[in-house]
Amino acid sequence: MKEDIDVASRHITPADGNGFADLGFCEEQAQHLHADSQAKIAQTIALKEQLMTEIGNWIALQNMRQGDAAKVLQVSRPRVSDVVNKKTDKFTLDALILMLSLAGKQVKLVVE
Repeated sequence: MKEDIDVASRHITPADGNGFADLGFCEEQAQHLHADSQAKIAQTIALKEQLMTEIGNWIALQNMRQGDAAKVLQVSRPRVSDVVNKKTDKFTLDALILMLSLAGKQVKLVVE
């Protein structure tokens, strides 16, 4: 007979909490790790927003409807709406770069 596996959550870190502190890091290190992760998240969101702006501008310049843009970008019309409305949590950077490529745009990454 198969035993049931206990998958119950024991602790949930609040959205505004510090998961690093919950994992047992000392307070100073937890604060540093949390701040660093928040900065990286903000940077990723900014990159996604920039790519989404470029896609939105391309759609506007082409005077396209979202359904027509969806065909070119090989996604559904609701996905185009999500891009135009900058729902960054619904996309990876890879997906946005692919869409720009399909739109005939070249994406260059510059590391400073």
